[in-house]
Amino acid sequence: MPVKLLVFSFLFFVGTFSYSQSKLNIFLTPSDSLNKVRKKTVYVIEASAAGLALVGLNQLWYADYPQSKFHFFNDNNEWMQLDKIGHFYSTYHVGRFGAELLAWSGASKKEQLCYGATLGFGFLTAVEVFDGFSQEWGFSWGDMLANTSGTGLYITQELLWKEQRIIPKFSFHKTSYAAIRPETLGSSLNEQLLKDYNGQTYWLSFNLYSFIKNKHVPKWLNLAVGYGAEGMLYGNNKEAIADGFSQNPNRQLYLSLDVDLTKIETKSHFLKTVFSLFNTVKIPAPTLELGDFNGVKGHLVYF
Repeated sequence: MPVKLLVFSFLFFVGTFSYSQSKLNIFLTPSDSLNKVRKKTVYVIEASAAGLALVGLNQLWYADYPQSKFHFFNDNNEWMQLDKIGHFYSTYHVGRFGAELLAWSGASKKEQLCYGATLGFGFLTAVEVFDGFSQEWGFSWGDMLANTSGTGLYITQELLWKEQRIIPKFSFHKTSYAAIRPETLGSSLNEQLLKDYNGQTYWLSFNLYSFIKNKHVPKWLNLAVGYGAEGMLYGNNKEAIADGFSQNPNRQLYLSLDVDLTKIETKSHFLKTVFSLFNTVKIPAPTLELGDFNGVKGHLVYF
């Protein structure tokens, strides 16, 4: 996601609510004890949002493709596994938001983990069932493993450390591949953000202070390890050859610095909410890249 878009979104968000930050801050403050009204509201909103999203997805996406009997499909060798990492990333953060919403209502830790952190797993499992009835795709056990892993990462850290020391993050840059196959990789920036795996990088961002407890290390400083790939017009080489194309995909590993926005100290629950939302995205920073063909190279700033 371009940094300009992030900055604009942040300024718009701040400007919209700045006139009533005190009231908003009170509203966003987590309850010290169970607030039944808040908890019921969270459950209603989550159930309604998930239901509407599934109905919309069925009408806007799956309705354009023929249906079939429920079947399985092995797509583990496609897109250099970036689609699987996308599932991992999505279930982690949807589950994290679900748990944080229940924490805001004052729900118990058990409820946060059982009914909040599993929100992403439940939603993407429903999507996977839709895939199973679509002739174009199929139910993928690889996707389910990725979904389970994303949810498991959040829950395991809460049980082990009572905090999130390792956070999946995302960054994106435009590539030239989308112009070659815009129907698959996206014709607009919004579509490419979701479809062009060549421009996507997924990260695991490790909070240094949480692991080494050194007072000289800023609590917000992270070390991030990233994975990406490029050279992909089709999911795999066999599909490309069958359609008369030649592709030579290659992988990249990245090492970079990052910021855990949730570790920035502030008494404002408004800012804490903003930081939590934006903590899904990797901060642009100097980066080392190790590629299949290019060896090691550095980026002054990598998106």
